[in-house]
Amino acid sequence: MPHKITLTGSATGPLREYDRYVSFDMREKGSPSAPKGLKKSTFISYTVFVAKKAFNKTGLTKKSIMHEKILIQGEPTLDIPIDECPGEVGVICFQITVLPNKNDKEKNQPEEKKEPKQEASASSEAPKNTEPTKQEKAQAPVSQSAAKEEKKEVQSIQPEVQQSPREEKKAEEKKKTLSNQPKGTQDLLNFDDIIVPEAFLKTRPNPEKTQKVIDFVKRTGRLDEPLTIEKGSNVLKDGYRRYVVAKTVKMDKVPVVYEYQKS
Repeated sequence: MPHKITLTGSATGPLREYDRYVSFDMREKGSPSAPKGLKKSTFISYTVFVAKKAFNKTGLTKKSIMHEKILIQGEPTLDIPIDECPGEVGVICFQITVLPNKNDKEKNQPEEKKEPKQEASASSEAPKNTEPTKQEKAQAPVSQSAAKEEKKEVQSIQPEVQQSPREEKKAEEKKKTLSNQPKGTQDLLNFDDIIVPEAFLKTRPNPEKTQKVIDFVKRTGRLDEPLTIEKGSNVLKDGYRRYVVAKTVKMDKVPVVYEYQKS
């Protein structure tokens, strides 16, 4: 059985192009502590070889590969000539994945958090307007006409009537979008908000099954099943293959079903 190897990081050298493949250099830091009596390794350099078709699907370029964080899954090789493999270890890449950028997540989060605050402030203003009417009623003399009291009641009800159609429209729009998603979908989540555990990143989804899901998405415009996400933390609990497919086809939002944290 060939040895499997997983690397994460960015390219440390320029992209080199050949007839059917490209190559670039990466490096990873050794273990922080070595067994007693053995020297501690510092950095190990790798030269990664990727088929051009697989590399082009990632959308990476000669410039972006130096800045994007990528995941490489493959096996070590000793059959590459030394002049093509300057790294200490050559790696034949079976799968290459561009990992989400933390800076992009931080930029998107404040904008999303601002919207609910604005809605909350608008809804909190509505009940404040009703309080003066109650005080006026208490201060008003008993001899006031019934017509004035009816007008005040209508004015206090109007904000609620204006808000309800908006809420109904939002609910209807959400139902329509979810109806176009796979069965069991509870919500649509921004792809960049999903956090993938290291254990998933070290695995390699079956290429044939992954291709079937990609073909399904191209045919229907949606995933075949929702991803299972932990409520609150947005950590991926199940559906790593569909996550990889969503990344490959560049989906902005993905269908999810929530799994609540155990107390």
